[in-house]
Amino acid sequence: MTHPQPLHRTGRQPARAAAAAFVGTTIEWYDFYIYAAASALIFGKLFFPSHEPFFSTLASFGTFAVGFFARPFGGLVFGHLGDRIGRKRALVATLLIMGLGTVGIGFLPTYASAGVLAPVLLVVMRVVQGIAIGGEWGGAVLMAGEHAPGQRRTFLASFAQLGSPAGLILSLLAFRAVTAMDKTAFLDWGWRLPFLASAVLLIVGLLVRLGVNESPEFEAVRRERRTATLPIAEVVRNAWGTVLLCLGANVIGVAGAWFVNAFMLNYTTQTLGLDRTLILDCLFIVAFIQFFTQLASGWLGQRIGPVRFLKAAAALAMLSPYPMFLLVSTGRPAAIVAGIAIAVMCMSSSYAVMAGFMTNAFPVRVRYSAISLSYQLCAALAGGLTPLIGTLLVHQYPGQWWPLALFYSTLAAISLLCISALAMKQSAASLTAGAAMAE
Repeated sequence: MTHPQPLHRTGRQPARAAAAAFVGTTIEWYDFYIYAAASALIFGKLFFPSHEPFFSTLASFGTFAVGFFARPFGGLVFGHLGDRIGRKRALVATLLIMGLGTVGIGFLPTYASAGVLAPVLLVVMRVVQGIAIGGEWGGAVLMAGEHAPGQRRTFLASFAQLGSPAGLILSLLAFRAVTAMDKTAFLDWGWRLPFLASAVLLIVGLLVRLGVNESPEFEAVRRERRTATLPIAEVVRNAWGTVLLCLGANVIGVAGAWFVNAFMLNYTTQTLGLDRTLILDCLFIVAFIQFFTQLASGWLGQRIGPVRFLKAAAALAMLSPYPMFLLVSTGRPAAIVAGIAIAVMCMSSSYAVMAGFMTNAFPVRVRYSAISLSYQLCAALAGGLTPLIGTLLVHQYPGQWWPLALFYSTLAAISLLCISALAMKQSAASLTAGAAMAE
C-alpha cells in the first residue's frame, strides 16, 4: 500500500495547530460541561419540576444523555466533510454550531413560564450541542496530530484532549461564581450567565482556529486525488472491527469523565447531602490536577510507548473507585479532593494518550470519519448512559457505594481488554505489511 507524502510542515505550524486544537476544544468542552453542571444542579427544578427529586434528576440527566446520542450523527456528518473537503473547514463549522446552541440555552424560557415547550426547546438545543461536539473531537485531534512530526504525534495530539480539563475549569469557575449569588437570583437569571458567556469564547476560538493551515497529511491525499467518495462506507466495509475496538478502548476515558464530573456532583450533593459549593470547589481543584496529569501523560506516553502506557492506566483505573468512594464518603474537603483525584488521574491518563493511539489505526483518507465514529459511539453509549445508570444504582441500592464502584471497574476492564486486542491487531498488521514488503 502506498502512503501519501505529506506536504512540508512549516516551522511553527505543528505548535500552532496543537494550540488551536487546545483552544477550540476548551471552548467546546466548556459549553458541554456547563450543561452537565446545570443538569446536575438546576435543570431538574427549572425544566422538570416534580414533588420527587429523583424523577426531576432522572429527567434532567435524560436531556444530558440526548446530547451524547446526537454525537454520532455529528461525527458522521463532519467526519464525511473533514475527509472530503478538509479538517479546517469542518472545525470552523462545529465551533459556530456549538456556540449558537449554547447561547441559545441561555435565552430559553423555563417550565414555569412556557410549560412543556421549555423542556422541548432544551432538548433541541442539547441536540445542537451534541452534533457540534460530535464533529469537533476527531477534527481537533487530527489537526494537532497530522501537523506533528511522527515522533511527537502522541504528545501533540494530546493537546486536543487538554481542552477537556481546561473547559471543565472554566465551567466550574462560571458556576462557582453564579452559585454564590442569592438563591432567588440564581434561579431566576443567574444560571443563564455561563451559557451567554459562550458568545465571547466563540469569537476568540474562531480567530485562533482560522489562523492554522489545513492538515498536511490531508493536503497530500487531496493533491494525489485520493480522497474517499464515501468515507464512512469504506470504514464500515474495511475496518468495522477496528472501530469497535477503538470504541471499547475509549470507554474509561469517556465514561469516567462523566461519572466524576456529572454523576458525582449529583451523588455528593443529593445522596450524601454535602454542600454544593464545597463540591464545586473540590472538583475545581481536581480539574487542575487532571490538566497537569494529562499534559504529563502525553509526554510519558510518547517516551515509553502508548500501548504500554494505556494498559497501565486502564489497570489502575479498575482499582481507583474504591479509595475514591471511601474518601468522598467522609465529607472532609481534603479527603474528597484526594479520592476524586485518584480516579481522575487514572482515567485522564488514558484519555490523554488515546488520541494519538487512535490516529494510527486508520488510513488518512478515512481517518476523520473512522475515529469520529469510534469515539462518538462510545460517547453515546458509555458517556450518555453513565450518569443515568449511576442514578439508578443509587436508587436501587440506597446507602451503598460498592455497586457504583463495581460499575466503574467494569468500564475500566472493558477498556483494558480492547486496548490489548487493538495493540495485537496493529502488531499483526505491521508484521503482515513487513512480510509483504520483504517479498
